[in-house]
Amino acid sequence: MDQVAAGVHQLRIKRFVNVYFIETGTPGEWVLLDTGLPGSEKEIIAAADQLFYPGSRPEAIILTHGHLDHLGSAKELAQHWQVPVIAHPLELPYLTGRALYPPRDPTVGGSLAFMSRFFPTQLPNLEDVVEALPLDDEHPPHLAQWRWLHVPGHAPGQIALFRLADRTLLGADAFATTDHESIPAVLLGIPKISVAGAPFNYNWQQCRQSAATLADLEPAAIGCGHGPVITGPEAAAGLRHLANNYQLPAQGRYLHEPARTDASGVEHLPPPVEDKLPRQAAALGAGLLLAGATWLLVGGRRKRKKPRV
Repeated sequence: MDQVAAGVHQLRIKRFVNVYFIETGTPGEWVLLDTGLPGSEKEIIAAADQLFYPGSRPEAIILTHGHLDHLGSAKELAQHWQVPVIAHPLELPYLTGRALYPPRDPTVGGSLAFMSRFFPTQLPNLEDVVEALPLDDEHPPHLAQWRWLHVPGHAPGQIALFRLADRTLLGADAFATTDHESIPAVLLGIPKISVAGAPFNYNWQQCRQSAATLADLEPAAIGCGHGPVITGPEAAAGLRHLANNYQLPAQGRYLHEPARTDASGVEHLPPPVEDKLPRQAAALGAGLLLAGATWLLVGGRRKRKKPRV
């Protein structure tokens, strides 16, 4: 577990995704931000017991957004602790089974895009435990020292949290603090502020604007959904560099036309782009089968040849 700033601790789940324990300012009270992958509840509960006291429970669970690596253990933790899960209203259709997120886009290329083909699309239904984030209050519930910011593009209702007193930013997946396209960098936690979640970004212009909005905060300490804690001058400098040089993919379904969403879910999708990998994989497989059959045929003939006398 790593400390982001006073009263803010980051727990890495499976070396891939982060959750945050945020103290409210009242002794013994705290909030959990995000819940990691499915099956992470025991690890999160054990960390809470160690960080605070045995049997400790949060005032609430806040989700930055509803992708599976952020809500994975939300239902189990909410039921264990008997606390609500809070998310932006634009996330509720996806968290309650009424809608699916815009389809992932593996055609943007890269290692994460390749792996995204195998990620499940169905999410746990949180209808019994989820509540809407109040939009008329800039402060998240139980966190009066913080304010939330709407940073869409990766998810319709994605939010980031910012504490002005010490300029601490919890940026969700508006960006990452490690190179998302490098599996070794992700697993080793090598710090680098970069574009996050490319195959799940359904509106690239919003993604770029969200990064710029957060860069304007000039954070002194950063924690994101993926990657290590970054503090000091490199936090603001790295985020500003990303915002000023935000790299769009060379191709992809949402590159020139975004998906459009509303309070009910996805309202419009651009036409899909051909995913050449399955066809290439099929061609490669056919080629390997042909080569194998040829080898067996030629090998069999050689074995049937009579030796010279």
